[in-house]
Amino acid sequence: MSRNLLIIIIAVIVLALLITGGLVEALRVLLYIGLVLAVIALIVWLVRYLTGRKTR
Repeated sequence: MSRNLLIIIIAVIVLALLITGGLVEALRVLLYIGLVLAVIALIVWLVRYLTGRKTR
């Protein structure tokens, strides 16, 4: 029982350190990368749709 409690306490401390240590900044960068990739994928899909090229 005390081992599970120790693991929970360590996990909470690690999460707190990650959040204050820059996890928010990393997530913001990943969000922007994801948005850029989504826009590129949309442009490629539109070009394929408008030109009538099929992948199969």
